[in-house]
Amino acid sequence: MTRKYIDCRDFPSDAHCTVAISADDEDELLAVAVQHAVSVHQHTDSPELRQQIRTMIKDGMPAEHALPGAAQSGKDSGRPLPH
Repeated sequence: MTRKYIDCRDFPSDAHCTVAISADDEDELLAVAVQHAVSVHQHTDSPELRQQIRTMIKDGMPAEHALPGAAQSGKDSGRPLPH
């Protein structure tokens, strides 16, 4: 089974969030990522939010350090999550 992850550093925001979440199961990861998006990024839990987050899930483990091009610029990544 391949581990799955989502890394906020890949989606710079005004929050300058550096959280990375990983799990063995995509549904488990989605549940925690939605909780994070709602509590930290002030998004509203909705089917649209869950679908958007699901598209951001990657196989493997997050990098230890932010990758070039994913620096915390404070600018929107161009892929905003629905509110």
